[in-house]
Amino acid sequence: MTAVDTNVLVRVMIRDDAQQVAAAELFIEPGAWVSALVFTEAIWVATTVYRLKPHEILTTAEMLLNHEHLFHEDYAVVRSALDLFRLRPGLRFSDCMIVEMARKAGHLPFGTFDRNLAKVEGGMRL
Repeated sequence: MTAVDTNVLVRVMIRDDAQQVAAAELFIEPGAWVSALVFTEAIWVATTVYRLKPHEILTTAEMLLNHEHLFHEDYAVVRSALDLFRLRPGLRFSDCMIVEMARKAGHLPFGTFDRNLAKVEGGMRL
């Protein structure tokens, strides 16, 4: 199975360049693996470059997570991070991923200087 880079995933998400969208869709059609890092980076691009709001991020992220041709590294962690982001949209999705990865690995509490992130179950403000 092939894997995708962030820019391919962004084209599938944002659909802002018809030629690149077509190429991306053709590439992933036989099935493509998405690393957790690429997924997180794609959400970061959608948030910072394309200025998607939290509800738009959730809709887009759900579409990617449930895409019939995309296979996600550690689906359960990505799903948990999306659920946390849905509950706490003031957090960055990348922070939600970091917490959920630490949780899965059994490395809590999660130390942070971020007040909002420290309020997440398992967080600890330093």
